[in-house]
Amino acid sequence: MIEISDKVVRSTIFKRPSNSYKGMYGRVLLIGGNLNFGGAIIMSAEATVNSGAGLTSVATDINNLCSLHSRIPEVMFIDWRDAKLVEAIENSDVIAIGPGLGLDAQAKLLLKLVKNTVKSTQTVILDASALDLLAEDYTLLPVNAKKIVLTPHQKEWERVSQIKIPFQEDGDNFAVLKSLFPDNNGILVLKSNHTKIYDCFGKVYQNPLGNPGMATGGMGDTLTGILAGFCGQFSAKIETVASAVYLHSLAGDELFKKHYVVLPTQLSAKIPQLMKQFSLE
Repeated sequence: MIEISDKVVRSTIFKRPSNSYKGMYGRVLLIGGNLNFGGAIIMSAEATVNSGAGLTSVATDINNLCSLHSRIPEVMFIDWRDAKLVEAIENSDVIAIGPGLGLDAQAKLLLKLVKNTVKSTQTVILDASALDLLAEDYTLLPVNAKKIVLTPHQKEWERVSQIKIPFQEDGDNFAVLKSLFPDNNGILVLKSNHTKIYDCFGKVYQNPLGNPGMATGGMGDTLTGILAGFCGQFSAKIETVASAVYLHSLAGDELFKKHYVVLPTQLSAKIPQLMKQFSLE
């Protein structure tokens, strides 16, 4: 097991060249936010933009449009019932689905659409509701993607893996990951007080950072957004994922020095400053 350090993050985040343009830093599509949980996908989108994605689109319920654009005008909106969603999936480098998605028929239809549309050049991140849908029906897993990142907390992983929380040891987690991804294209981000990241080749990173002030709703949605932004810019390898997890917790730790509770939106706003520091080191 490898403890994530500043060195891993420095090797991931690069100084941007002067001839940069938005197309160089990833097209990210986020899918989620039903009628009751629009805030989840909005927090994910804010984190994606703050972590440097070149272009960010959000496919969500039409009722979230005004809130989304008033909060993050940098994000493009797609009605998730619009046929244009297929084209948006096809044209994205990274598709993250799950925050606030829900478990109804529409949610399952969206996950199935991603599974049937995604290509072998793309990265898919499955979070929150998408993981619960996957636990009910493993055929929804988008195995054709170049890389699939699962981001469960321990209870969600219990539902997906059928491994009870006290028995979620490295060997068993690797075995389930391999069974889900016979092509070795899966990465598991198992969220806990010290999150672990696994790939299918036996490598595991552990995050040494984090604090109890981060135990609040929306923290996982924000991590999903940072992961999406990082995978869009720096390629979807385990070191990139580990760097996103580390930076998410580092931002939380910096805020926790002066705040009893760390709000996800405050954490998200701190990410560009930390990325700048690492790009100059």
